[in-house]
Amino acid sequence: MYRQNQHLLDLFETEVAALGYELLGIELNQSTHGSILRVYIDKDGGIMVEDCVLVSRQLTGLLDVEDPIKGNYDLEVSSPGLDRPLFTIEQFNKVIGETIKLRLYEKYNNRKRFSGILKAVDDEEVVINCDNEEYIVPFKLVERARLVPQF
Repeated sequence: MYRQNQHLLDLFETEVAALGYELLGIELNQSTHGSILRVYIDKDGGIMVEDCVLVSRQLTGLLDVEDPIKGNYDLEVSSPGLDRPLFTIEQFNKVIGETIKLRLYEKYNNRKRFSGILKAVDDEEVVINCDNEEYIVPFKLVERARLVPQF
């Protein structure tokens, strides 16, 4: 799942935790015009703009010293929001019974996208009820996952 750069996660984890936040995950979207490194943080009571600024300053200094990303990029530090991204099995487990969206690296059962109720998850697979049908999707094929907010 999320073929993330583990080095970046390891690099950021201690810094973010030392500031009192939980590092939920990262997204590195690369393009020829420059990349975006998006870092998702959370804490009890939610995230404010000031929290993002504080973490951004800390990570900018770290990135300047370590220089782990080739080329130009912009750093964005963000709260998970209502449509929170799901990066880990633990995060998936917290939202069992909720509606989620999955995007896969490659087609599975002739689909790359699924939207439905998360039924179960483990190290190997995600079980999602989508269009009144249950799909068992290999966890390793999940490129992105997000919670679908219910209003």
